[in-house]
Formats: sequence, structure tokens, C-alpha cells
Amino acid sequence: MIRLAGLLVAAVLGLSSPDRTVHPWTFTSAETLEARAPTPAGFTRATVEDGSFGAFLRTLPMSPADAKVKDFRGAPLYEDGRHENVAAVVDVDVGARDLQQCADAVLRMHAEWRYGRGDRALAYHAASGATLAYAKWLTGERMVTEGTKANLRAVAAPRKEDHAAFRAWEDEVFTWANTSSLAREGKAVPFAEVQPGDFFVMPGSPFGHAVLVLDVAKDAGGRTALLLGQSYMPAQSFQILRPSREATWFMVEPGATEVKTPFWAAFPMRTLRRMP
Repeated sequence: MIRLAGLLVAAVLGLSSPDRTVHPWTFTSAETLEARAPTPAGFTRATVEDGSFGAFLRTLPMSPADAKVKDFRGAPLYEDGRHENVAAVVDVDVGARDLQQCADAVLRMHAEWRYGRGDRALAYHAASGATLAYAKWLTGERMVTEGTKANLRAVAAPRKEDHAAFRAWEDEVFTWANTSSLAREGKAVPFAEVQPGDFFVMPGSPFGHAVLVLDVAKDAGGRTALLLGQSYMPAQSFQILRPSREATWFMVEPGATEVKTPFWAAFPMRTLRRMP
């Protein structure tokens, strides 16, 4: 019934259902983020190109409306899995270890988008600066701790390329990446040019935070509305944030110098980044 209802909503609104060739992990949803989060009155969504990261995010498969936020062990968080600043949960796995936290969720979405496009020349960086390349991981290359340092070594058996292997490589990336390495992965962009797929990141010691811009809409008065997604600590459901129970989109007034989010300090505009 949930799948049928999602298909009917998508048909009525003229929205497509999630595409398993675009979103290559296992999911059951028939409803997209675009269908779940209509724009505020007077706002128009930003234009995104077919096949772009923004289009991928806009059509993310959504868990049922009553889905709980759960940690990597499957245990509900907050008040029985619900928080007043969480609007919805994306239908994507968390993994079985405490790995897919804030920066990792940004990397997960970006990597899954590229994988769904057929890109296998995937590589991200560890906090140390080491390059974690998928192709080399398939041949057996792993990060190995040696004293106080970690180095890449060919220590594992080769793996056949498939999404299961890709998912295991993602966990390797999550183990060694953090908000500092994520900030270096992206290039700074002015907020006036914000687009779906950009992210805010504040590296920190010992912790920082990052949120992903899932969608962007604008009105005639120059206001910008953002849909924001995050994971958090411990590793947990990839969630759609909201500023209050009454609103899902974060409103940014012209001339604003920061974006306030409910789980972290306000993000200065200078912390906006975009993956190359």
C-alpha cells in the first residue's frame, strides 16, 4: 500500500519514482524527495541538469513518513526515533558500523551518484591526505596502521567489482575521512551561486560537522530556501532536516552571513563547498 500510494502521488504531481539505475543501493521506496518536500509558496526550485548530482539528490528515495531515525545498530534515537528538527529519513542503509557520520554521508551521496552513472574511477582522500582509490582497493590495497602512522599497502585479496564491493570500499573511506578531508575535497563557492549538491562543512577538533544541500529554491524577493540533509554521531539514518515543525525548508534572507541549523553552530557562508 505504501508503494502504491507513493506511485499515485508521483503520478498526480508529475514526478518520477526513484530510479534503481540512478540510485544503485537496495531500497523499497516509491516516493522521491521532490514529492515529499514541495517548495514553499512563491518559491521555484533551481534548475538541475538531467544526470547531475542535483537531479540525483532531488529524486532520492524516501522512507515512509513515519520512519524513525536509527543508529547503525538499528536502535531508535531521540524520542523513540523522532526529533522535532528531522522532517524525514532517506531510504538508504547506514551500515553496520559507526562510520557513516556527517562528512561520510556527504561522501556517500556523491560516490553513489558517480557509481550510478557508471563511473568507477572513484577516489577520495583520508584525513592524512592519502588517496583512497576504488580501483586500487579492488586489487587489495588497504590503509594499514604502522605505529603512529597509517599507510596504503596491498594486504587483501582482490575483489570482484560490484556494488557490494563498492559499498565495502565506501566504509574504508569513511574510516579514514573526516570533516577536514571533506573540506579539502571541495572548492569554496559564493552563496549567491549555491546549488543542489553543495555542502557546508566546519572542520573541528576533535569534531566538526557537515550538512548537504539537497535542494535549492528561490523567490522573486531574493530569498533562498534550502533543503538540508545530514547524518550525525553516532552513525545514523541519513535525514532531512527542518528548522521547525512548521517548515521543512531553511529560509535565507538576502545579505545573510550564515545558515543556522538545529544540531550544530550556524554555518558561515564561507564554509560552503562544492565537489569538483
